[in-house]
Amino acid sequence: MKFRLGIAVLSVLITSGAQAAELPDLGDASRTTISPREERELGLRIMSEIRADPNYLDDAEVAGYLTNLGNRLILGSREAQPDQEFEFFAVKDDTINAFALPGGFMGFNTGLIITAQSESELAGVMAHEIAHVTQKHLARMISGQKYSMLTSLAGAALAILASRTNPQAGQAVLVASQARQIQSQLDFTREHEKEADRIGFNILVSAGLDPNGMSAFFERLQRAGRFHENGAPSYLRTHPITYERIADIESRTQGMSYKQVPDSLDFQLVRAKLRASLDNPGDAVERFDSVLRDKRYTNEAVERYGLINALLRDRNYSRAEKELAQLYENLQSGSSNDKVKNHDLGKTIRIARKNGPSSPMIDTLAARVELATGKVGEAFETYRAALQIYPQHRALIYDYADALIRNGEPGTAVKFIDRQLQYTPNDTWLFGLQARGYEALGDAMSQHRSQAEVYTRQGNYSAAIEQLQIALKAGDGDFYTMSSIEARLKELRVMDADNKKDK
Repeated sequence: MKFRLGIAVLSVLITSGAQAAELPDLGDASRTTISPREERELGLRIMSEIRADPNYLDDAEVAGYLTNLGNRLILGSREAQPDQEFEFFAVKDDTINAFALPGGFMGFNTGLIITAQSESELAGVMAHEIAHVTQKHLARMISGQKYSMLTSLAGAALAILASRTNPQAGQAVLVASQARQIQSQLDFTREHEKEADRIGFNILVSAGLDPNGMSAFFERLQRAGRFHENGAPSYLRTHPITYERIADIESRTQGMSYKQVPDSLDFQLVRAKLRASLDNPGDAVERFDSVLRDKRYTNEAVERYGLINALLRDRNYSRAEKELAQLYENLQSGSSNDKVKNHDLGKTIRIARKNGPSSPMIDTLAARVELATGKVGEAFETYRAALQIYPQHRALIYDYADALIRNGEPGTAVKFIDRQLQYTPNDTWLFGLQARGYEALGDAMSQHRSQAEVYTRQGNYSAAIEQLQIALKAGDGDFYTMSSIEARLKELRVMDADNKKDK
C-alpha cells in the first residue's frame, strides 16, 4: 500500500451509494447546528458502512485501549457534555490518519497508533479530535452547508476508499466528486483547527499527559509531509498542519515545568500487537525475532508479546507456548527467585501472578495460546482467574464467552453474558455473542431477539425489526417472552418511522 500522509479529522467516510436523498433532512440551512439526535443518527449510519468495510479493525483490545485513553481525556474536558456519547475505533490502514464523525465517533488508523513515539503524542491527536466534537465543529459545518457539504464529503470518502486498492480509480472518483466545495471549506476549517488545538492542549494537560506530545507529533508530520505531497492531495486535507499552528502549541508549553510522563504498558502492548498484524505472519515473526536477538528494545516483555501474537497468526502454537512461558519469566524477573524449568506454562503463570506484575492483555493472550494448544481446561482457569483481577477488561469477557460457546458450554456462556449485560446494556458485541449462544442451544426465538438488539445498536432498525419478526415466527417461547418481543417490535417500528422521516 502506498504510504500517504494527512490528518483528515473532519472527513466523513461514507461508502458507495451515499447520496443526498439518503441523508437526514437537516431543516433550515440558517440553523447554527443540527440536533444531537440528528448528529447521532447520521453517525450511526456512517458507522454501519464503516463496520462493513474489511479495513474496520474489530479488535476489542485495541478499541478498549483507545476508549480508556479517550475517557481519560474526556474527564479533563470542561466542554464535554454529560450526555455526549463517544466511541473510539481503529481502521486497518498504514497511513497516518485520524477522523471525527458526527455523533462522537472517532477513528484512528493503525499507522497513526504505530507511528506515535509516545502515549502523549497519540493522546495529543485524540485530544484534538475530542475538541472538534465538544465544540460541534462538524455539526456546524454539516448544518451550514446542508446537502452540498455532505455529498462532497461522500465523494471524497469514495475516493479515499477506492485509492486503497486502485490509485487510478481513486483519482477518477475525485474528478467526479465535488472537490472544489471541500477546498472552499478549508479556510473555515482552519479556524476550527486553531480552536481544537487550544482546547485539545488544555484537555491534554488536565489529563496529566505531556503537553509537548501534541506539538512533537504535528511537527514530525509536517516534516514528513514535504516528502509525501503526491500521496496526499491538498484538497483532501481538511486538517492542514502549519508551522503557525505548531508554534502556537509550543508557545503554550513555555513556562510550564517539564514533566516526564511514562507510557502505559497497554500503549506499548497495543502497538506491539498491531505490528504483529502487519504483512504476512512469517515476516512478522522474523521482525520480532530480529529485535529480540539483537536486543533492540526498551521492554523485552512487550516485544515477546508481539512475537507470540505473530506466532499465533503463523499457527506455530508450540513455539508460542514456549515464548509465553518466557514472557511470564520476563515479567517476574527481579521480583522472585522462583524459576520455572522446562517451560511449565501453568506453573509459570501462577508464579508470575503471585510474585510479579501482569496485564489483562497478556493474560488474555495466555488463554488464547492455551486454547490453541488444546489445553481448554487450563484456558478456562486462566480466564476465570484473570477476570477476578480485571473484571471489566472487554477482551477477557468476550474471549471467555466465545470459548465457552466453542467448547460446548453455551448455557454457561449465556448466563455469563446476561450478567455482563447488566453492567453494559448497550454492548453490541455481547448481544452478538448472546445470539450465538442461543443458536448453539437451539433457542431460535432468543437468538433472533438478541440479534435484533445488535442491529438496533448499530442504527439498522429495519434489520432489527426483521429479526424480531423471525423470532415471533419461531414460536418457541412462553407468553411473557412473546409479549415482550411484540412490545419491543412496536418500539422499533416507531424508531424506524422517525428515522425515515429524517431522510
